[in-house]
Amino acid sequence: MRKDKTNYYLDIADVVSNQCTCLRRRYGAVIVKNDEIISTGYVGAPRGRQNCTDLGYCVRQKLNIPRGERYELCRSVHAEANAIISAERAKMVDSTLYLSGREVETNEIIKNSICCSMCKRLVINAGIKTVIVRDTPEEYRIIDVADWIKNDESIAGEFGY
Repeated sequence: MRKDKTNYYLDIADVVSNQCTCLRRRYGAVIVKNDEIISTGYVGAPRGRQNCTDLGYCVRQKLNIPRGERYELCRSVHAEANAIISAERAKMVDSTLYLSGREVETNEIIKNSICCSMCKRLVINAGIKTVIVRDTPEEYRIIDVADWIKNDESIAGEFGY
């Protein structure tokens, strides 16, 4: 049976995630505009650097850092960032980014995942209009990137900046 286009692109993001070199979670991202794939990305160390799979350990895992915290300690570049780095901005304006993630140990789809704050900034500046995140093999969430701009997560005001 033929899948709808959204799940088709999420399936591609899921396949892209298989290239991931993170020991905790696999993410794949696909940027699409006008039904054409612009770029793909997966989680992995910067080019030329050793991946966690090469080293055999994850710093964040060793330090028991929970999901969503202290990404600056991670060796990897996130899937969304790698997809954005590999595309021309002009092609990304008003595009859609499809994101699929799985737990490495169980291969389960990561439910309720979302771009980290750093990747949100990249998505906004790339001009991407929509992010679609897989929650189950058939279900997903559609996120309007304009909402990330309107609902600025800045905490600078709390510190008087």
